[in-house]
Amino acid sequence: KLFTPGPLGCSATTKEAMLRDLGSRDSEFIKAVSDIRKELLNVAGVSAPEWTTVLMQGSGTFAVEAVLQTSSPRGGARALVFANGAYGKRMQKICSVAGIECDLVVSTEILPVDLNKVAEKLTSGVQYTTVCIVHCETSSGVMNEAEKVGELVRKHQPSAFFFVDAMSSFGAVPLDLQNVDFVVSSANKCLQGVPGFSYAICRRSALAKCSGNCRSLSLDLVDQDQNMEKTGQFRFTPPTHTILAFSQAIKEFYAEGGLKGREKRYKDNRAVLKQGMAEFGFKELVPEKFAGHIITCFYYPQHPNFSFEKFYQKLSDIDQVIYPGKVTDASCFRIGNIGHLTT
Repeated sequence: KLFTPGPLGCSATTKEAMLRDLGSRDSEFIKAVSDIRKELLNVAGVSAPEWTTVLMQGSGTFAVEAVLQTSSPRGGARALVFANGAYGKRMQKICSVAGIECDLVVSTEILPVDLNKVAEKLTSGVQYTTVCIVHCETSSGVMNEAEKVGELVRKHQPSAFFFVDAMSSFGAVPLDLQNVDFVVSSANKCLQGVPGFSYAICRRSALAKCSGNCRSLSLDLVDQDQNMEKTGQFRFTPPTHTILAFSQAIKEFYAEGGLKGREKRYKDNRAVLKQGMAEFGFKELVPEKFAGHIITCFYYPQHPNFSFEKFYQKLSDIDQVIYPGKVTDASCFRIGNIGHLTT
């Protein structure tokens, strides 16, 4: 079993849905793409025509970069990223590679981004084109107050786009998109599809302002959306089997009770993990008040005989796979509570 934040375990029926071959222009496949785009809006609690779902081939990072590239004008762009972990910092790296000016505000990995510091930065006199934050910082499991950050963006930088990376939270943690312009996630996260595509849920009025911005042909959300609206198809070869699997995964998501049902199961998973690890003497990185139910980060035991490599391998030998590496500043390991796992 996979106890990781992605890739994560899928049901047998989701994997079985891939045992068919469909052409990218088959009417059945085009309908599947259309249905998925609509269902993702439903999961987000928004609807057309004010919103649109843009599917993007590739991992979640492809969608993150697509939003940063698409929302940033070729002249005068300046992004602002609030980061308290590796995935927030990755946004700054994306901007750097793309030649987009970016201010990065880094804070402690064990607490949410400080709202006072957010307000201070937004009122510093610098005009930003896109303001970004990660909802659940998957490197530690800490939850950021994305909705409150969005309120501050609208108040102090009303012309800026607000972008939320909800990669590991979408579908299992409520998120009000009232002040959000772009939110992204991936097929193989809380909706429990298989890897192969990501998606950006975009406010149409925001996306309409972004034509001609993207420096990459394949990552252009405006062009991708226009093509999907016109033809129902991806511009380039789509991940057909992944789409079929996701169609099944969405059915199972609703059968479980939608967001509330999935959230409850993941919280139950975390409660079992939290109790058991505490009994073994493991300490959590993130204070309970700020810890989400997506992934839990534990400190390495302070014992001379502890070897994470050996610990990881022993678990792997019995098919219990945790995340095989450290991405926090502190010496920690992560265990995921999401995916096809039950208590």
